[in-house]
Amino acid sequence: MNRFILGLLAPLAFMQAASAQDTLKIAIGQINNWENQPPTLGQDAGFYKKYNLILENFGTAGAGETIQAVISGSADLGGGVGVGGVMRAYSKGAPVRIILPSYTGTNDLYWYVKADSPIKSLKDATDKNTVAYSTNGSSSNNIVVAFVEELGLKAKPTATGGMPGTLTSVMSNQIDIGWGSPPFGVREINEGKIRVIARGSDIPSLRGQTVRVIIANSDALAKKKDAMANFVKGFRESVNWMYADPKAIEMYAKKINTDEAIIRQSITQYQTKEALQTDEMKDLTAAMNDAVKLKFLDKPLTAEQFKEFIVIPPK
Repeated sequence: MNRFILGLLAPLAFMQAASAQDTLKIAIGQINNWENQPPTLGQDAGFYKKYNLILENFGTAGAGETIQAVISGSADLGGGVGVGGVMRAYSKGAPVRIILPSYTGTNDLYWYVKADSPIKSLKDATDKNTVAYSTNGSSSNNIVVAFVEELGLKAKPTATGGMPGTLTSVMSNQIDIGWGSPPFGVREINEGKIRVIARGSDIPSLRGQTVRVIIANSDALAKKKDAMANFVKGFRESVNWMYADPKAIEMYAKKINTDEAIIRQSITQYQTKEALQTDEMKDLTAAMNDAVKLKFLDKPLTAEQFKEFIVIPPK
């Protein structure tokens, strides 16, 4: 009889354990980028499971799509979102909050041309040329606007979505200047198929700013408070692991079918751990001023708005 009762209780205990797990949906622009791996690679490594949390990760073409997914509630969280774009959405009443910085500085984004292009630098581009960014509201969009406003770039800004499609457009002469982020394109750079003509870090005002963030739908943040707190813990642990354990690079290389050497080169040259800090929004005042100057905001946000808008948990 006891064994029969235990046999009934065992499935019940399993069901209770399973129901204790929380699920969060997260939309991620450029989901295969190294800096966007804390939710995806971190889940594969078990950093969210330890907190009884399951992430449903899905990719978007860029921050514009990501922000819309979070606003609509089809995603609880959004990753890889440009600061200017989410400030604009919040200022217009969208239910979005910043819960983590995800990338500080602009060293990881580059702009390139075909190897045989006559364009040697941004100064060579004319109003007959086109320059790519992913989607409206993305950090690549922010930087291209800054290229135009601060460096005098004359080429026409053009949304091209993801990096593979952008590269195809450049190589087929549909777009003159493409955009990319390592490790994507590093092989083509090394093989001399494309030439880098500009980096995001060419914009002095953006070098020390936090330019991409993790955002949450404000309703989901209120209703799933514990799950969100566990997400932040898992995210931070995932970042530390990615830079401490060689297994992370091995797993990532298999995931995107790229040589580990290229990934190490990318991390060393473009994506240092400091850039993935998750403690604070760096140079926030300058970020807001730039958002106004580049017309992402009509006017600066107030101190009270920032208090509501940015809710980064302390470590």
